[in-house]
Amino acid sequence: MIPYGKQNISQADIDAVVNTLKSDFLTQGPQVPEFESAIASYCGANFAIAASNATACLHLACLALDVGVGDRIWTSPISFVASSNCALYCGGEVDFVDVEPESGLMCTVALRNKLEQAKKLNCLPKVVIPVHLTGQSCDMLQIAELAKHYNFKIIEDASHAIGATYLQASVGKCQYSDICVFSFHPVKIITTGEGGVATTNCKKLAKKLSHLRSHGITKDPTLINDKNQGSWYYEQMALGFNYRMTDLQATLGSSQLTRLDSFVSRRNQLASRYKQLLKGLPLSCVNIHTENYSSYHLFIILLDDSTKRRAVFEHLKENGIGVNVHYIPIYWQPYYQALGFEKGYCKSAEHFYESIITLPLYPELQTHEQDKVIEQLKACL
Repeated sequence: MIPYGKQNISQADIDAVVNTLKSDFLTQGPQVPEFESAIASYCGANFAIAASNATACLHLACLALDVGVGDRIWTSPISFVASSNCALYCGGEVDFVDVEPESGLMCTVALRNKLEQAKKLNCLPKVVIPVHLTGQSCDMLQIAELAKHYNFKIIEDASHAIGATYLQASVGKCQYSDICVFSFHPVKIITTGEGGVATTNCKKLAKKLSHLRSHGITKDPTLINDKNQGSWYYEQMALGFNYRMTDLQATLGSSQLTRLDSFVSRRNQLASRYKQLLKGLPLSCVNIHTENYSSYHLFIILLDDSTKRRAVFEHLKENGIGVNVHYIPIYWQPYYQALGFEKGYCKSAEHFYESIITLPLYPELQTHEQDKVIEQLKACL
């Protein structure tokens, strides 16, 4: 089976992790700060805070921005459920902004129209979470301008997009957002096994993110109330969580980061080859905006005839090609239906979902495997 995504683990990765296994620290040691520093430097952000996974980072980001009971958070329906669940964890109320039909990215026109209506009804969002689907950035400049006008905060869900650029700047630099979140799940661009990082340029937010990921506990003598205790003393200042990344994860991440640019370059080469080979077939590829350099976490095609999607999907699976679909609209899930959402809520998102298939794409994908994907697509189309 050719999988849709796959990690790339080198001997250097293995050696680095083994060295950490032999060290004094498997967790809460020096490797996590080193990884955070490397990510911040790569992205051009002031701070990076690592956590156990990207969902934890999204949750922490909402908490750091003081999302609470009754606060409204808007995100894209074409994403994994973590993009919206993170707000529900805080007691917030979730709503969805429709997407561009050619890219699946949050549509700035739909966002503007929804904001205008929300202002009239006095129900503007506190936070908007754009999702950088497939590895390309949403139109963050436009979203940031809307944020200034309508006074909301921005969390970039860049789980797919480390190594990508927008307007020639690294995604994660937070020029147009308060916080940006990356995922390091094994099928992502680089991996820590499980893991995530939140970047920000705000020192206050960085401190809150760091504090809340470790039970809300501090040993900082400048923050502790009881100054008369010994150096062992700590105080819980907030209700935090155990969302820490281990040194083993961070070591793997630091090693992987040294190959990030080559991974993204290879993904772009394979994506370009797909586009050439797919010409003439009754389908289109996800549109990449001219201001973007995509990290190509996913390669998604849109079938001209969506009624054939299931047959095409099953044919490819039966012939050893591990295709997938990214994503089912979040509000189609039974849990969200119980919250009052109904099918038909975001028409472009639903049309996008009904026609898409994710083809295999990862650095070690061989050209003969890619040829097999195309061969089987042609056979069933």
